Amino acid sequence: MKKRIALLFVALCLIGLTPDVEAEDQGRPNVIVILADDQGYGDIRSNGHPFIRTPNMDKLCQESVRFTDFHVAPMCTPTRGQLLTGVDAMKNGATAVCQGRSMVRREIPTIANYFGDAGYRTIISGKWHLGDSYPYRPQDRGFQEVLSFRAWGLPSLASHWDNSTINEDNDINAYNNPTLEHNGVDKKYEGYVTDILFDHAMEQMKKSKDAGKPFFLYLPTPTPHTPNIGPQKNNEFYAKLKKKRIQEGTLDKDIDVAYYGMIENIDDNLGRLERFLKEQGLKEETILVYLSDNGTQSFRAEGVYNAGMRGKKRSMWEGGHRVPLYIRWGKGKLQHGSDVKELTQVQDLLPTLLNLADIKPKNLYPQDGTDLTPLLKGEEWSHGDRVLTAQFNVKGSKWDWCVTMKGPWRLAHHKLYNIESDPHQDTDLSKEHPEVFKEMQDAYLSWHQEAHKEFLKKRYIDLGHPKAPSTILYASDWEGDYCDNEGGLTASRGFGKWYVDVIKPGKYRIELSRWPFESGKALDERLYLRQPSWGKRNDKWKTLGVRPIAKGSVKIGDVQESKESKKGDKLISFELELKEGKQELLSTFFDAEGKNSAVLTMFG
Repeated sequence: MKKRIALLFVALCLIGLTPDVEAEDQGRPNVIVILADDQGYGDIRSNGHPFIRTPNMDKLCQESVRFTDFHVAPMCTPTRGQLLTGVDAMKNGATAVCQGRSMVRREIPTIANYFGDAGYRTIISGKWHLGDSYPYRPQDRGFQEVLSFRAWGLPSLASHWDNSTINEDNDINAYNNPTLEHNGVDKKYEGYVTDILFDHAMEQMKKSKDAGKPFFLYLPTPTPHTPNIGPQKNNEFYAKLKKKRIQEGTLDKDIDVAYYGMIENIDDNLGRLERFLKEQGLKEETILVYLSDNGTQSFRAEGVYNAGMRGKKRSMWEGGHRVPLYIRWGKGKLQHGSDVKELTQVQDLLPTLLNLADIKPKNLYPQDGTDLTPLLKGEEWSHGDRVLTAQFNVKGSKWDWCVTMKGPWRLAHHKLYNIESDPHQDTDLSKEHPEVFKEMQDAYLSWHQEAHKEFLKKRYIDLGHPKAPSTILYASDWEGDYCDNEGGLTASRGFGKWYVDVIKPGKYRIELSRWPFESGKALDERLYLRQPSWGKRNDKWKTLGVRPIAKGSVKIGDVQESKESKKGDKLISFELELKEGKQELLSTFFDAEGKNSAVLTMFG
């Protein structure tokens, strides 16, 4: 019986909507949104951490309006989609990090569309994670200047092979000297990735200032997301602290040296940015927003200090989705140095920033967020009793990975908690407060009924569009099995399909490759991995990831074709006549019939 083996990449080679906005206005503020990746609420000194060094974040905290009950999704992509659209993840379609759920529906404009149409120069310098094929790339969604990378991070399968932690050089230092994508072209850079992104951001802000144009800068750092690789100089303090505590016998909670080193590096760059803004005369006229996309990713950091909360990244407990938010605008007459205790969410930022910048889109997509300007200015705000729901993951079914919030109340895991009296969420109060429990349940069910209708709408990748004559489809964007990391590549058990829209009918060349094309690897070649920590490589290790691929198949709509491959082939190529319109694309690798391809799978 033939065995299916996962397709990782498909290349197709040919042989959005933007909102109307009132004309640009002079004197509008610049906007910088910094989004840290996986930094928890407790991972800042000013939030009570016992030893982390974040002097620049602490200073920004003192100079800003601070939100103490601000919520995001507990995972990367949904937070990013909500931030950029003002629309709930379940409604915009981007509810998970892969499996076809990392793309915001094309008819929903992004904040870059709104600002760009208002005359701003729009810049992204950092992590996107909202789709890597047309029309879902940042350059397709309103960003005019792009320095980014594909999928969840530098070592992801869709990223450039040079960034992989599994390349033939056994290089696990993916954050140093990375290959990034600059305006659609991969380019090698020297240095630590977060430093590079801040350098690029400052260069582009200077360019905008010199051109006399206001800028909207989105600076989503790839750190402190795994892999835990901090710059050596930032790791040294925590390494010494850890060694000292071990010698003293006082290390009750392990110290995650590289994780804290990555945060300290972000803090260093924030200091550089502040000096730049002052030197350029931009500080007072620039709105600066700092937040994180979910709770801490480090279970060790969670154990050291989590601001009294339970849970971390991917958790529906408070520690998974409550994060810091600082907003500063010198000329904006905000209540700097004050705390906002009202329940707020990441969807609120888009309508807030549009209002602060005096941008009034004629066709603003229906927003789930609420303008926070009154809270920023110490004025009355009439939304204190609103009910918010965060739901993420792939299925989108009722009660799947969700939390509903109202004031201090949290409905999570079918239980009711009051975080004011019980911040760690240890005591279920559903029986003591049945009326609140029912109100929260009813609110969730009503929200889900509406949101799920939008969730079911498919997102299609265009084939043959004039703006993208050559397209690569990645396994991270297929609807099917999880296939976004080196484990999926090694196991080779994933299977999925892409939803595509053939814009122009005709003959297409379709190439199937198991590996990133730039790797130069053959279909049946082994997977390179670093030396195993438990000992020397053995015969099984030497064949890790080998799959005896003998055949490939492609099916798109009602067109299907299979071809055999021989040892050493790097891809299998087809030429197919495709019809216009929306279709499903499936592709499969096969063993030679009757042969066993079972091999050691380290991450399967």
